Amino acid sequence: MQFLNFEKHIADLEGKVKELTGLDLVGEKSENNDNEISKLKEKIGGLIKKTYEKLSPWQITLVARHPERPHFIDYLDILVSDFQILSGDRSFSEDRAVIAGIGTFHSRSVMIIGQEKGFDTDSRLKHNFGMVKPEGFRKIARLLKLADKFGLPIITFVDTAGAYPGIGAEERGQAEAIAQCIKTSLEVKVPFISVIIGEGGSGGALALATSDKVLMLQNSIYSVISPEGCASILWRDNDKAEEAAESLGLTANFLKNKGVIDTIIAEPTGGAHRDHHSTIRNVYDAILQELNELINISPDDLLLKRQEKFLRYGRI
Repeated sequence: MQFLNFEKHIADLEGKVKELTGLDLVGEKSENNDNEISKLKEKIGGLIKKTYEKLSPWQITLVARHPERPHFIDYLDILVSDFQILSGDRSFSEDRAVIAGIGTFHSRSVMIIGQEKGFDTDSRLKHNFGMVKPEGFRKIARLLKLADKFGLPIITFVDTAGAYPGIGAEERGQAEAIAQCIKTSLEVKVPFISVIIGEGGSGGALALATSDKVLMLQNSIYSVISPEGCASILWRDNDKAEEAAESLGLTANFLKNKGVIDTIIAEPTGGAHRDHHSTIRNVYDAILQELNELINISPDDLLLKRQEKFLRYGRI
């Protein structure tokens, strides 16, 4: 496992456990070793719990970006069956930063849309690090309309540092594509649930999170800009990213208190990267609870409540 910089004390103890376990494997097994390993594992568990109970916003940002954290395809493989991928924006090309299609969630047909960052160099390049281009946002808008036409609930998964900032994206109308995506989100009359599973950065996240219910994993982040981007603008110094994270209000607890998100989904002790199965199960339970409530609301009421929810953010 890759340890973060604030987990050095945990990494040191894990190293000792591996060392003692290695002695067992080469035939130097002893009762003292077993006792020492048990004590170390108990101490590690306590340290992880204590450390993760008091994470700073910057530390939560690092956890949200952990390379071993579950990605959208992990959720897709377990939560959705009979998945049929739908591709292209019918205008320019396919954007692999967004994986989308129709599948079955808890015996119900749904439209599933998610951002995928990739796990290694090849997959990250393939998925453009989860940074969506205009054609990706236009694909999302197209599929939102398709879901609305056939009465399919929409579930989106957000995990991006932000929309792709390249020149080509700007030439193809990045801002307009995001705006149209948000506009479409505010027009569909089907249940719409968004889950922030890692990074929720800027318009790249909002385009997928203009929904009836916004759920957020405990150690995810959701903000108008990344801490590094904020630091480079305010102080012209990326080294002030930690200070920027403190000021941005990007944590789940802060956003829940402000009414920006609706539900915080608990993560296993030590973060989602330490226990994929429990994390995905918690996400499943949270989505199912919200979906069961939303399907009992009439389409017109769903639409009015969603529009009022986002209009309320701009009122003083």
